[in-house]
Amino acid sequence: PAQHFVTRRQAAATTPGTPMATEKARQLLARLAATPDAAVPNLPFLHRALLLPLLSAASAASALLRLPVILSSSPLRSRRTLPVPVISVGNLTWGGNGKTPMVDFLARRFHAMGVSPLILTRGYAGGDESKMLRRRLADTSTKIGVGANRAAVGSSMLQKYGHVDPCDAFCREKLACNRVASGKSAKIGVAILDDGMQHRSLLRDVEIVMVNGLTPWGNTHFIPRGPMREPLSALTRADIVVIHHADLACEAQLETIARTVQDSGTTCSVFFSKLAPSHIFEVHQPLQRLSLNVLDGMIVLCVSAIGCPDAFIHTVREISGIISTLSTLRSFFQLMPTVIV
Repeated sequence: PAQHFVTRRQAAATTPGTPMATEKARQLLARLAATPDAAVPNLPFLHRALLLPLLSAASAASALLRLPVILSSSPLRSRRTLPVPVISVGNLTWGGNGKTPMVDFLARRFHAMGVSPLILTRGYAGGDESKMLRRRLADTSTKIGVGANRAAVGSSMLQKYGHVDPCDAFCREKLACNRVASGKSAKIGVAILDDGMQHRSLLRDVEIVMVNGLTPWGNTHFIPRGPMREPLSALTRADIVVIHHADLACEAQLETIARTVQDSGTTCSVFFSKLAPSHIFEVHQPLQRLSLNVLDGMIVLCVSAIGCPDAFIHTVREISGIISTLSTLRSFFQLMPTVIV
């Protein structure tokens, strides 16, 4: 059955706690954060007037964002550890870098190997990502822990479910023994930090940094003037850099990104990734999978509340080819039951 999505204006007006003025302000800040310095003279006067306070806020944010790194490097402050291998998936910029799909991918790969993964996530915006991961990974042995103190949450989950010896975890016999019929009671063999790059209090064995191949560094300014959460020099902490949406970026752009990564002084490996849709599901019946060809010839209304909506819209165009309206909401926008009919 076809579903009807109201417009962005109606959605903002009918969603509690999200006045239209607030939504417009968020969108304006997002546009300014994507504006390079060379394009500033072309902005309206009132928009340019906002840049000075944004730059001041960005300077303060830069200092605050660097503080955890400085503190974690101090010999006076110990960093927490877990008795299983820890893999961090993070980024240098806000949203749209493919962190959550990578976490999902890793969890499924480990499950297929017989290693029960534990995903540790902070649980932003009411924890919608953790709920989505739980739903998507319900058929695996994945456990999900939610909380700001991920070391404490991880320790609690390991105590509850138990863990396998990391020295033996990748032995074929141990992996075979770790598989269970229910897929829900296997002892934890690896921890995956969702958005873990800035969570420096927990030691990790592998640091994976996701980079958006369409808009890798934005205008290179710190939040809120730009998208940067850390400077490019932070890439020296990376073990692996994954350039996401590689299929949507031109070869020259990908080469420039890879060269920037190498110039940062890191010795990490660089990989490329893309998203490919496998099926469609109905909002009210998420477990019912539909073939992609159900959209053939249909007029589609795209509603997105993600960090990089352009990639999503491109994907829908590839499937359907006919898009009537584009409604891009802010990241983590909550669609209430009254919005989806």
